Parts: sequence; C-alpha cells; structure tokens
Amino acid sequence: MADLLDEIDLQILKTLQKNAKLTTKELAEAVHLTPTPVFERQKRLEKKGYIKKYVAILNPEKLGKGLQVFCKVKLKQINHEIADSFVRRIQHIPEVTECYNISGAYDYLLKVRARDMKQYQEFVLNKLGDIDSLGSVESIFVMSEEKQNYGINL
Repeated sequence: MADLLDEIDLQILKTLQKNAKLTTKELAEAVHLTPTPVFERQKRLEKKGYIKKYVAILNPEKLGKGLQVFCKVKLKQINHEIADSFVRRIQHIPEVTECYNISGAYDYLLKVRARDMKQYQEFVLNKLGDIDSLGSVESIFVMSEEKQNYGINL
C-alpha cells in the first residue's frame, strides 16, 4: 500500500523543490512547525524515496555547454540484451545528461549538452556512431528554452 503524505509532508516537499539549501530551522519556519518534527519528516521522506537527492542547477552557458540537443535514437533491432547494452554505453557518455526509453518511431530520447555544433558532430560520429546497435539518429536543436521547471506539481 502506498504511503500517505499529509499536508505538512507536501508543504515540505514543495518548499524544498523551490530551495533545497534551506536549513532545518528555515524549513520549519516555512511550514509552521518546530525544527525537530520537520527534521524527522524530511529524513523519513528521504528514506522512503520521495526525495531522491539534492542538486545544484548549473548554468550551461557559463560553463561552455550552451548547445542543447534532443537526440532521437532508433536501434537496428531491440531486445533486453541490446537495450541493456545501449543504456550501459549511454551511461558513460558525459554529453548525454538524460536518457529516456520511449514509444513510437524511436526507441530512446537523449538530452545532450555540447559546447557547439562541432563538439556535437564529434559526439554523434565518435560516440553514438561507435554503438553497433545504432540504427538511426534524428537531432532536434534547441533554439531557446522557454520554460524549465525542475519540480513536480504537488
């Protein structure tokens, strides 16, 4: 049976999505409780897997990774062994920041960050192109990012 979250648990999650750097005291003030029960609730939410991890969101432009590409990948054929092998390879390619197994005309959707078009071309030719099961690739280049929300609507 799924764990039931009460309104305070949801408030804690919403608040942490906005700013995970809050101290326990600041979080407690935001949800109108004392620090001890908030600390215990936060630890329980972490232990139960509601909070997977805390991260800093970096500015890719400032770090020289301004080109963002969504790359649709079709494999020549697919079964568990081929899919597992593909995913293992993708896990070790630093340009790939996200990988999704999808339905439809393609098997995978990759989110890729690169410095520029030349680096992306090298990624396609030397990293993706080196995967034997690769059938085809379609690249969608992001011209501007209009909305980015890292949270889940609670």
